[in-house]
Amino acid sequence: MTLAIQSAPSEQTYSIADSSPESGDPARRAFYEIVGKPGAPVVAVLGGISASRHVASSPSDPTAGWWEDVVGYGKPIDTDKFRVLGIEYATHGARPGAVSTADQANTLAAALDDLGVHRAHAVVGASYGGMVALAFGAHHRDRAGRLIVISAAHRSDPLATALRHLQRRVIELGCEAGRERDAIAIARGIAMTSYLTGQHLAERLARNGADDTRALEDRIGRFLRSRGEQFADRWTSERYNALSLSLDLHDVSPEAIQIPTCVVAVSSDRLVPIEDCRELTRRLGGPAQIVELDSPLGHDAFLGDAHRISPFIAELLNIDTGGAR
Repeated sequence: MTLAIQSAPSEQTYSIADSSPESGDPARRAFYEIVGKPGAPVVAVLGGISASRHVASSPSDPTAGWWEDVVGYGKPIDTDKFRVLGIEYATHGARPGAVSTADQANTLAAALDDLGVHRAHAVVGASYGGMVALAFGAHHRDRAGRLIVISAAHRSDPLATALRHLQRRVIELGCEAGRERDAIAIARGIAMTSYLTGQHLAERLARNGADDTRALEDRIGRFLRSRGEQFADRWTSERYNALSLSLDLHDVSPEAIQIPTCVVAVSSDRLVPIEDCRELTRRLGGPAQIVELDSPLGHDAFLGDAHRISPFIAELLNIDTGGAR
């Protein structure tokens, strides 16, 4: 059933779909939220595995979204100019086995179908969402005017795969021991160390007693435990493992993507090496460009250092893509 609420003061619509198309295919479920000006071009916005369909606050739901700094009225992805679509990621694929980024691309396509939108103005994806955007470009070639891919490439880096394998192993052992929540928290803490840089951790946590290694270790430990436990309160082992494995199995042929694409790469990103982003850009089948940025936040720059990325997003979204609706 789809819920639609009109908000007259801001001329925005707010819609949530909680049912799937009649196909019955789990990868085609259209769990989504859309906000923005009625009739405006649609921009799909996809984040990391922890992102939800709630991208930004709106008059109908004032709670903060996961990309509040970038999406909203007067912001780089302006809800006075665009309708912004967010989806919930599926955790079961169209075929038995792991869910793929192609399955997530199909979920996005199903959401567009449900909305009666054939062609989005753009798909903006960061981290896992960037992988999904690339899969969307490869499998739904005529359904977006532009891709903006942030901190993502056409395949997973082997070191990132190794780290995620160990995270899933921690969860497996924790579940066997009856300590699922603790295992998820530890796995997420390990993941956090790969999202950020040593420079950021030093600046954030070593404000006092920087020469006291024990105090520094305690502060880092408390930070990782806190973030991990917050995450574990909202996640199950099944969801974590499904999306973690989906990251590792991601593999898209850049040559199959003929939609104009901008790749945004961060030099300090250890999960997605900048050379992989350069290779992706060289091999893309359509018009392509790359923006290379420096940030102390590494892979998480799209979240905590959004002001560096936002101007490029705003400029790219204002390029005409041929009347996408």
